[in-house]
Amino acid sequence: MRFNRMLLSTTLVVVALVIQVCVLARLQLPGAVPDLLLLTVLGLALVYGHVGGALIGFGAGLLADLAPPADHAAGRYALVLCVIGYLAGLAKPDNGQLRSAAGPMLVVVAAAVGTTLLYAGVGALVGDTAARHVGLGSLLFTAALYDLLLAPFVVPGVMALARRAENDPLADSSGGSAKATDVSAGWLSAGTGLRIGNQRSGLRMKSIKARTARAGRIKGVKRL
Repeated sequence: MRFNRMLLSTTLVVVALVIQVCVLARLQLPGAVPDLLLLTVLGLALVYGHVGGALIGFGAGLLADLAPPADHAAGRYALVLCVIGYLAGLAKPDNGQLRSAAGPMLVVVAAAVGTTLLYAGVGALVGDTAARHVGLGSLLFTAALYDLLLAPFVVPGVMALARRAENDPLADSSGGSAKATDVSAGWLSAGTGLRIGNQRSGLRMKSIKARTARAGRIKGVKRL
């Protein structure tokens, strides 16, 4: 199960990062860039919980820090996504099923705003004041708007894939145990003689044949 989590999370994160860098970053939209990587982390965190969300967020952020054309200090976005993934994982439903789409949409808006604020705050600590020149207000608005528009096409699909990868090993193991039970039952019924109904019918046929043979012998003696 953990291997499936790692494999699926790594694949989704890499695909999201490639699309964001090669496609979304080249659209030249006003304000912020749609954060497909953030939405992928949110979808996985809502299924795997706060611990998985923090680990996935840190790994995804570190890849984004190292992937060209990154122009900021390494570890900056990893810290931001680690915190966001942890907080988003706290909103994971207990039964694993979401009652409505309002909850995830609120999580997306809060994560978009929180990511922008944390990223700008960490940048201010290390001397990066780019957010001031662009305008923090416009960044917050456009980040929340773009992510909210993109979320219905990303988050449900990521959550569905995560749930499927989470349930498949259990289904396989249960299917294997069921097959093992059927096989063992077949072995018990065929090899150890537990077919009680068939044994009874066989015994009855044997007793009838024996009685018939005895009756034939007695009649033969009387005829003589």
